[in-house]
Amino acid sequence: MWDFNLSQAMGLMLKTLPFIVLRMLIYFGITLGYVLAIGIGAGIGYGVTAFGDNPGSGAGFGGLVGFGAISGVLYWAREYLLYLVKAGHISVLVEALDGKALPEGRGQIDHAQLVVKENFKEASILFGIDQLIKGILRALNRMLMTVANWLPIPNLDKLVNIISNILNVSLTYVDEVILAYMLRSKSDNPWQASKDALILYAQNYQVMLKNAVFLMLFMYLVSFLVFLLFLAPVAGLMSLFPGSVGGWSFIVALVFAWSVKAALLEPLAVTAMMQVYFKTIEGQTPNPEWDEKLSVASDKFREMKAKAESYISTQIKAATTQKPQANAAAPTSKQEEPKNEPKALE
Repeated sequence: MWDFNLSQAMGLMLKTLPFIVLRMLIYFGITLGYVLAIGIGAGIGYGVTAFGDNPGSGAGFGGLVGFGAISGVLYWAREYLLYLVKAGHISVLVEALDGKALPEGRGQIDHAQLVVKENFKEASILFGIDQLIKGILRALNRMLMTVANWLPIPNLDKLVNIISNILNVSLTYVDEVILAYMLRSKSDNPWQASKDALILYAQNYQVMLKNAVFLMLFMYLVSFLVFLLFLAPVAGLMSLFPGSVGGWSFIVALVFAWSVKAALLEPLAVTAMMQVYFKTIEGQTPNPEWDEKLSVASDKFREMKAKAESYISTQIKAATTQKPQANAAAPTSKQEEPKNEPKALE
């Protein structure tokens, strides 16, 4: 049914325990931030309207303001979290998958940061690549998942849309597998490495999508169970804040379930998909036909190709600018020779 070894994937995750702990601290810290922001916002709203005609009516609005404020902060922190957590964790997962020894504790996180910086130099490059990859994968889905690809029956637009949406959700961690290829290839051109990785993914899309959809269903089932488990304790926690914030218990429980998914389930899914991807593409090279298909289907893929070419041109330009400097020193030595001639004539 699937092509990965779940127990082996869990074993690889345990080897990267410092990053698992870091992810848990970050994502559960985010959840706590939501709880506090909603609770404090609701409390302020309750206090402002406590002596009005409708006491406590501002609690719900205050909770909404708190929710929006913390969401805004997290949006701006996204690039840093992407750089430190996701890329760093993938870099050590790649090494664990290759059987390399990993540092322990904080040393593993420091080691991962160095690996990522060596490959991407700055967070903006990694962030730009990640956003392009997501757009290209969605375009690939649109190209492949037509009615003819599934059932040759007319008037199935709604069914196809549902299937397409499921597949798009399943790709939320496939982009991390592409990132793993880029780190593993150790290419000095991250744009070219990501382009090759996408073509290899497209060549094997049937195998990759089958496993991605299965893992997505598994993750969301477990996340739903976690949500049910957290719902009652969260309701009790939210009741400690003043005002009517009981309605927020549902949302906060969802955030808790999302935190478990992001901290534990997504790394597991990524590790499993890495197993499938590297096993499937072993011995393969990017197919020019798929290069052409993706170029036609996605303007973002064309943008990635252009960036890969310009990145190479930049490297060549940097190399050529050093040559005149080396040649400039040569005439100096030739000009010094005549200075010795008068002494020889004397």
